[in-house]
Amino acid sequence: MLSSLHAFAQIDSVNMLRGVVITGFSIGADKQTSLHIERLDARKLDFKSPFNLSDALTRVPGVSQMTTGNAISKPVIRGLYGNRVLVLLSGLRFDNQQWQDEHGLGLSQIGIDRVELIKGPVSLLYGTDAIGGVINVIEEQPDTAVASTLDVNTRVFSNTLGTLTDVGYKHTGEKIWWRLRGGYESHADYSDGRGQRVLNSRNTGYTAKAGFGFAHPKWKQENTYNFSYNQFGFILEGLNDFFAPDARWTRAMNGPHHIVALHIFNSQNTFYRRESEWRLNLGVQSNERMEDEGGGQISLDMRLLSALEQVKWEKELSRSVRWIVNQQFVWEQNHNYGGRKIVPDAQMNEGNLSTYLSWHNGAWKIETGLGGNARRIHTFPTITVNDSIQPFDLTKPSVNGMLGVVFSPMDSLFFKANASTGFRSGNLAELASNGLHEGVYRYEIGDPELRNEQNLNGELSVDYSNARISFGVAGYYNRFFNYIYLSPTNETWLTAFPIYRYRQRDAALYGGEADVKLKLADWLSLNDNFSIVYGVLDGVDTSNQTFYLPFIPAPRNKASLRFEKSLNGVVKNIYVEPEYEYAFAQNRPAQFETPTPAYGLLNTYAGLDFGAAGQYTFTVAATNLLNEAYADHLSRLKYYGLLNMGRNFAVAFKMRFDLKK
Repeated sequence: MLSSLHAFAQIDSVNMLRGVVITGFSIGADKQTSLHIERLDARKLDFKSPFNLSDALTRVPGVSQMTTGNAISKPVIRGLYGNRVLVLLSGLRFDNQQWQDEHGLGLSQIGIDRVELIKGPVSLLYGTDAIGGVINVIEEQPDTAVASTLDVNTRVFSNTLGTLTDVGYKHTGEKIWWRLRGGYESHADYSDGRGQRVLNSRNTGYTAKAGFGFAHPKWKQENTYNFSYNQFGFILEGLNDFFAPDARWTRAMNGPHHIVALHIFNSQNTFYRRESEWRLNLGVQSNERMEDEGGGQISLDMRLLSALEQVKWEKELSRSVRWIVNQQFVWEQNHNYGGRKIVPDAQMNEGNLSTYLSWHNGAWKIETGLGGNARRIHTFPTITVNDSIQPFDLTKPSVNGMLGVVFSPMDSLFFKANASTGFRSGNLAELASNGLHEGVYRYEIGDPELRNEQNLNGELSVDYSNARISFGVAGYYNRFFNYIYLSPTNETWLTAFPIYRYRQRDAALYGGEADVKLKLADWLSLNDNFSIVYGVLDGVDTSNQTFYLPFIPAPRNKASLRFEKSLNGVVKNIYVEPEYEYAFAQNRPAQFETPTPAYGLLNTYAGLDFGAAGQYTFTVAATNLLNEAYADHLSRLKYYGLLNMGRNFAVAFKMRFDLKK
């Protein structure tokens, strides 16, 4: 993170005060910055018993998910996904080779304190890939109010007979703290709304986390280590032709599947001086991705090693002016060990230097910044890949900036305007791929001559809140120059596989979001949010048809009625929230997409906190109660004629035991 400031905000669901850290700026609260920032704490993330972290983020208006079944998914922010959305883990860039559509987010939802999400380009602060937004995943923090905490959490899913269980222990001393957490997840194949099994949509995973830190008057340090090992069955067109259905509820990975092993170490250091603050953040990441074609035969084996560094200096020049300087460096190396190769061996280096200045006076606040970035990509000779694309050495520079204004005539009302730029150099697949993408049976060829993507985003928004009503409305226009996209050709490989090539063209994404919360009584509230986005490539084809961008979510509306009551007995809090989610028809498909009809889902969520200190939590999440047979436009399986998940009940139970200081 460029900087952060601890403030306090009311958490409605638990009626308690907690610290808030806003990604990117020392701003006190998310409404006081011109950027669009959303914050989800652990309770909100777990509220709907999601299958994964991407699923949890979809409760934010303007955020969707691209899915390959229920296990593999990645977040989509205002129509942008993959390498156009930068993911941070405790402030440092996280890369899990997500350039492939079927590569998921890759981070476990267990042991997370909160997620801070920025919509819109912020390359000024974070460099390449922050062209569509930023997702900062922040891990659990020590609890200074207790000496030790043990918690056990388990969740059961009816549709997949799946389980997600984790156990954690935290200890906080006078100056040091440490924590441990382990988890296990397992799901069988899911069934759609017609009761049809989606073969090989199963997954299993193991997660281990550890943390250690200390605090002194002039130096605070937080060290974290994460490990995960996951297996995801993947669904191919014509899978039934060579993989016979096995036992209905098996988790065995005998068919084609992904194997992903992840190691992450981060060290965050904060040094306090009399009039300024320094932050030094260091990290090392190892990501290994393999594909087993079935029977233990590993065909694709890629290993990405990353080293990351960040230094941030922050100084308050006066009561109304704050100045921040931020420097980042990333080193990455990709190597192929398997027999099948899609992208070459490569080394990537990136450096970023930026400065940010904020000024506030009464009802006005102005934010501005300027940053420079350079990314070098050097590929090495790689068998089969170099048949079409020779090794190259490219340097991609960029300059980015932002200007934002906030006007708050009263404490409850904020008018905001923001203009910011972003950039992204092509990833390894777009620049240098030359191989068969077996997940969709197409041969993909990159182009090292692709220019940088650059965008300019303008946004206007209004936020208002009082004791009874709160609402926010935002509209944006995101102009892209040299947008990179995958396009079919008339060529074939081995006469059977169509060849797709990466192209460029200017494009635009525009849309908006609205969120309304009305408190009808102390125990009853009405919530409604709506989001819409359009994505269009410049120009038309020979038949005068418009080119639309791929994987643009359909307009969506979610309405819910929440009954919640705080009690003084054994039961401390109880809630019930029925919800109706309606996705409109998506009739603007991209060149190789198909239209998607509208559908509606009825969901209900309920839960209670009980025990002497409310240390037990029991929740039930019932999704797609009417067992709707539907295909979401962002489902990659719809092209095989496969539908999304049918009715599902998720039952969760959490226990927490505190030892007071």
